Amino acid sequence: MVSFTARRSEPELVAPARPTPRETKLLSDLDDQWTLRFYESVVGFFRSPPPGKENRAGAGGGNNVAKALKAALAGALTHYYPIAGRLRKLPGGNKLAVDCTAEGVVFVEAAADVRLEELGEPLLPPYPCVEEFLGDAGDPRDVVGKPLLYMQVTQLKCGGFVIGLHMCHCIADGFGILQFIKSIADFACGELVPTTLPVWKRDVYTARIPPSMDHIYPAYKPFLCGLDRTGDDVMLSTQPENMVVQYFFFGPREIETLRSHIQGQLSKSATTFELITAVMWRCRTLALGYGSCQKVRVMFTLNSRGRSINSDTPLPRGYYGNAHFSPMVEATVDELTGKPLAHILELMRKAKLDTTMDCMESMVDLMALWREQPPFGMDRVYEVSDTKWIGGGNALRLGKAELIAAGTPLAGDLVSKLISYHTRCKNEDGEDSTVVSLLLPKPAMERYTKEMSVWLR
Repeated sequence: MVSFTARRSEPELVAPARPTPRETKLLSDLDDQWTLRFYESVVGFFRSPPPGKENRAGAGGGNNVAKALKAALAGALTHYYPIAGRLRKLPGGNKLAVDCTAEGVVFVEAAADVRLEELGEPLLPPYPCVEEFLGDAGDPRDVVGKPLLYMQVTQLKCGGFVIGLHMCHCIADGFGILQFIKSIADFACGELVPTTLPVWKRDVYTARIPPSMDHIYPAYKPFLCGLDRTGDDVMLSTQPENMVVQYFFFGPREIETLRSHIQGQLSKSATTFELITAVMWRCRTLALGYGSCQKVRVMFTLNSRGRSINSDTPLPRGYYGNAHFSPMVEATVDELTGKPLAHILELMRKAKLDTTMDCMESMVDLMALWREQPPFGMDRVYEVSDTKWIGGGNALRLGKAELIAAGTPLAGDLVSKLISYHTRCKNEDGEDSTVVSLLLPKPAMERYTKEMSVWLR
């Protein structure tokens, strides 16, 4: 495994390139939930273009890439000016708002004596020395009064480069972060305005008065009533730094093997995400040794973009706030491990279908009420997030530079890494594949690996 140390410049604040409004902007009640008060970490690896193919702003390669991206960042912040502000707590409660001060975001220029091919071919997680590609955001759970973005651009020996960032999750979800990075790419390529203009409009996810929770997912109700919190979940009693992470790869052959365990039409219609999640939930539950009659849950992110919200209004194009809901499915251990895989897939699909407008409004109300109580851990819950759209299909290009890998690394806030992230990659045969992270106590990881091998025989 390659080892290196990045040479970093002193961190500097990058402010918007032009004057921006001085105002206070409220977060939505989806933005401002306890579970999102942390900095999300993302890395993207870019291969340099052939000689003579660099774009006019210099973001395609060479030693000027960091300077070009810093200028592009300032241009993007002119439109995304709340990101250059600071979070403040409003009087009389726990609600946060953005003070649009134009103080700026943190930017670090770095260089590393390593080539992209030395990081792995194909480049797959866990990325070697990934901390060297990320700046220091301090305590990742302390988001008030700090810069909302920490960005590092690292130039490699081969001409390629790496963008690493910590961004406050209260300001943007994964789609929003990608939209912001694309706007930086627009400016780096010489555009005068972003291809997609940002829209704030956080009031679309504001709790109703009075709130109503008539339509929340049934699996949430035991937690709201104070039930089923036994405190005996090893996943909550073990600190993340004392766990081990492994990455599990699912190429075309592995997916075909998993599908062979399902009969009928569902074997064709189940998505790769549903299929992998159902199997991993089952194997993880057995590995953790929960009691046969205990209830276990899987919670997965569901993007609401394109769906109707209050007043049957779809989210506007350019919305970069948090717009994901988290359906939760519940089953006993006996049900999860004893019934056919198709049964679990049907439970997950039903939870998706139940995410109606009434359900979304009730969940927004719940998040607002939950914020005024201390956060608590949810026993025996497996959280999963599908981020395959980040790193594939040329979703992000910087001039002629080619994005070859991207994802959420095991760095920064480790508590958030209890979530399993699905990331797109290429396997050794160059086939489109999915890699999924998993963080478990070491004995449980050994049992999990054995359980999964049975499904993949």
